[in-house]
Amino acid sequence: MSEQKENTGNRLLYLSKLIQVMKRPTNRRSFLKTTALAGAAGLTQPLHWTASENELFANKSTTMKVKFYCPRWGAPDSWDAFCARVKQAGYDGVETNVPFEEKEKQEVLGALKTHGLELIGQYYQSNERDFDAHSKSYEKYLRHLVACGATFINCQTGKDYFPFEWNKKLIEQAARVSAETGVKIIHETHRGKALFAAHVARPFIEQIPGLRLTLDISHWCNVHESLLSDQQETVDLALGRTDHIHSRVGYPEGPQVSDPRAPEWSDALNAHLGWWDKVVALRQKDGAGQLTILTEFGPPDYLHTLPYTRQPVASQWDINVHMMNFLKKRYNP
Repeated sequence: MSEQKENTGNRLLYLSKLIQVMKRPTNRRSFLKTTALAGAAGLTQPLHWTASENELFANKSTTMKVKFYCPRWGAPDSWDAFCARVKQAGYDGVETNVPFEEKEKQEVLGALKTHGLELIGQYYQSNERDFDAHSKSYEKYLRHLVACGATFINCQTGKDYFPFEWNKKLIEQAARVSAETGVKIIHETHRGKALFAAHVARPFIEQIPGLRLTLDISHWCNVHESLLSDQQETVDLALGRTDHIHSRVGYPEGPQVSDPRAPEWSDALNAHLGWWDKVVALRQKDGAGQLTILTEFGPPDYLHTLPYTRQPVASQWDINVHMMNFLKKRYNP
């Protein structure tokens, strides 16, 4: 009871500080000073879920190893400094693209090696509207990531405006590169790409037996403006093909809630936990030795900001580390 009173008091104090901020002129220094006070009053402390801990940590029986990766996206520091804090936080590796320029590439790969971190290669670059040019760029970058020693490659494959057959050819092209190199290549459920929506992804799943997915279902929540309760059959098909999870929490109006620790997002959080739990259970049933998860809460403008000041309402780093520790406790008992 005393803890509940303390949390309530912290929230009220934070809200009062936030109201003070909104009433003041947009001065960055005063804003930072005030939000620091608000953080001391409870903003930096995780708020409690509406569901009980027993409900949220119900899936402790799994023995499959789940490995956790950090996004480079949004990190302001050097690669060496970034990798040092990633390792210290307890991650297994980093998911990122790798530049072609030799000096920049060696900076990335050297920092990962120095700090004993694995690389999940990330592809998202091609913007060519011409299919032949797009296909050549696609294959060039896939082979580049293979050469960089990626444990596997996650692709934001194709375009939402490409015909089905074009996107299918790209997926088949990736399967050929994977077969030739021995490096697994999987495809992300991402807005703007081939698998941007549940109903669009379904024909790919049904017609390509070897298709494996990175599940970033937050995008589908946004595209369909729902928590997908009316598309459960299609969602189940996707969960059955998932090898890698992007553990961002989306909601009907956006791909990323402001802070998954806040109680107002408990419905969205619990929907995503249900999907992720099912993936873990399916992979364990399949006899998979491990599953990988990227904690992919992003920086502004994915991360919500206050008007005028554009100050983030929460810390991207703190949220991602929280999600890693939260899911470690859930899936690696």
